Amino acid sequence: MHTITRTSTTDMEVTSIRLERELKDKLKEIAGNQGYQALIRDVLWNYVHQKSGEWKPRFSRADIRASIAATAQQDERCVLTGKLIPSQQPMLLGLTKNGDMVPLSVESLGD
Repeated sequence: MHTITRTSTTDMEVTSIRLERELKDKLKEIAGNQGYQALIRDVLWNYVHQKSGEWKPRFSRADIRASIAATAQQDERCVLTGKLIPSQQPMLLGLTKNGDMVPLSVESLGD
């Protein structure tokens, strides 16, 4: 997995966002020692990179434990190659070592 470069909080702009209490509690639970605000920034940066085409692989083939055939229900991006998988096209769902299901292009696991 890649490391995200951290910006000093003194170099950041303050932004207010309203979150449901349950969502904030879940974010805190997931974030652990990282802090939920840092987690929110990571989630937002990942989204921006994926949507802007600045995507970089976060997984390697060694991270995938198993895969199953699937059909994309919306546009997805392969976590190994960065290749766009258009909606309604064949794809694979890869089970990672951490138990996450991630989108894979059909050819991404080939030799």
